[in-house]
Amino acid sequence: MSINHIRPWRHIERRKSRQIHVGNVPVGGDAPIAVQTMTNTPTTDVAATVAQVLAAAEAGADIVRVSVPDEASSRALKEIVRESPVPIVADIHFHYKRGIEAAEAGAACLRINPGNIGDEKRVAEVIRAAKDHNCSIRIGVNAGSLEKHLLDKYGEPCPEAMVESGLDHIRILQDHDFHEFKISVKASDVFMSAAAYQQLAEATDAPIHLGITEAGGFVSGTIKSAIGLGQLLWMGIGDTLRVSLSADPVEEVKVGFEILKSLGLRHRGVNIISCPSCARQGFDVIKTVEALEKRLEHVKTPMSLSIIGCVVNGPGEALMTDVGFTGGGAGSGMVYLAGKASHKMSNAQMVDHIVEEVEKKAAQLDAEAAAAE
Repeated sequence: MSINHIRPWRHIERRKSRQIHVGNVPVGGDAPIAVQTMTNTPTTDVAATVAQVLAAAEAGADIVRVSVPDEASSRALKEIVRESPVPIVADIHFHYKRGIEAAEAGAACLRINPGNIGDEKRVAEVIRAAKDHNCSIRIGVNAGSLEKHLLDKYGEPCPEAMVESGLDHIRILQDHDFHEFKISVKASDVFMSAAAYQQLAEATDAPIHLGITEAGGFVSGTIKSAIGLGQLLWMGIGDTLRVSLSADPVEEVKVGFEILKSLGLRHRGVNIISCPSCARQGFDVIKTVEALEKRLEHVKTPMSLSIIGCVVNGPGEALMTDVGFTGGGAGSGMVYLAGKASHKMSNAQMVDHIVEEVEKKAAQLDAEAAAAE
């Protein structure tokens, strides 16, 4: 869908995919692109894992994945599912019995890796458990754990090998009359991931989960994910996504939403448009934006805020935002409301005042949305 249909250069035509459900979250079809993350606490530490799930959900995560490496984790999963406000995906590797246990524990989805889950007989048992407990399945192909016969065939991990792995596993699920599945073909290499996802999108109508796996730390991983996921989303490919960072899962959620917001595919919270600052700035733009990002984290209503240091671009940016502030002189700047100059405000009081104006605008937008229902 487009940000604004009268601007065709912003239009994204999403790939047509089947719709499935991960718990109560629709995935694929015309559903919003779901944002996922994964806990990094020991799953057996129920309190710590639940705390991470709650924090991720508060940040906007639609779905959270939890690793299930052993029987103790399977037992803990039941408690985690009970406490979670969002559907839980059980991450299953190496032992198919963990998949069965996770389904019994209430997982909404089972992530299984074709490269290490075992032969078709074992997969069939996981499928049976998924059917019995109303679970969906994600086929999670990873370049780092492809099946040996595919590595022998292709010589090295490559897009063709990843797609063949995924399609082989789709066949197994479909042969067992199971259709509630989505699929991913992740690699740490942006080029390989992008090529594999493009091939996959042409080969199946299954919902696609996007990710650049093992992308790295916060800065490098964010950049790799923005490049890789951004180009695929721009092409209309992708029904769910995870930004894989060596960082707090909450940061993964935030980056995921920012990628979607930049393409007009999801809208949540305040979109701050700010300048990088220069010698013309009438106030400390960088510190002001840092303060506002923290102070406005609680606002979930989609809206825009421009913070511009001077009058070169400030008034023009403010024309297109709900609330704006443009630096002037003599220790004050101009506040803009709904694109129009409203009143002056001192730099010393601007942060508190902008927070008040944003909260007021958010309440107005929420009331208008409620009235329209």
